[in-house]
Amino acid sequence: MTKRFVLAITGASGIIYAKRLFDYLCTRAEIHVVLSERGAELLHLELGLKPAYFSRDNAQVHKNSKINTSLASGSFRTDGMVIVPASMGTLGRIAAGVSSNLVERAADVTLKEKRKLIVVPRETPFSTIHLENLLRLDRAGALVMPASPGFYSHPESVDDLVDFMVARILDHLDIEQDLFEPYKP
Repeated sequence: MTKRFVLAITGASGIIYAKRLFDYLCTRAEIHVVLSERGAELLHLELGLKPAYFSRDNAQVHKNSKINTSLASGSFRTDGMVIVPASMGTLGRIAAGVSSNLVERAADVTLKEKRKLIVVPRETPFSTIHLENLLRLDRAGALVMPASPGFYSHPESVDDLVDFMVARILDHLDIEQDLFEPYKP
């Protein structure tokens, strides 16, 4: 049985993480992509890509403004959702239970259905408000995974740093990955 995931891309820098995760998952799972308006701007700004990049045979792109879609229902079963990069505004609204767009509603559904929700904030430094919202999300069942790659593998490129984070996300989605080997002292 094919796994099904939601990939939400919001308006924080770090679109490269979302692209790499999508590229790896799209050959292994059904992907439902939700791209915020600012996420689409950053996709172009940081990578020179358009939202059409995510249109593939086993991937469907959903409009963030269209909250009346399958992803907004708990009856639409998924194996999890990843918000990468996750803007602090989006995470704050999810932590407060606000669902004004599809990213927020899909995350709300993921939490209420007790499915995996991984959020990858790419912000620094964190304010007290950010930390409190991240704690609320953690307590609600989300896995908070800041985009903080490790250096013990002696990365030689930005791609190595990106692969480190994407491999950690894949590990938590229970997807076999060959991007990064586990730490060996």
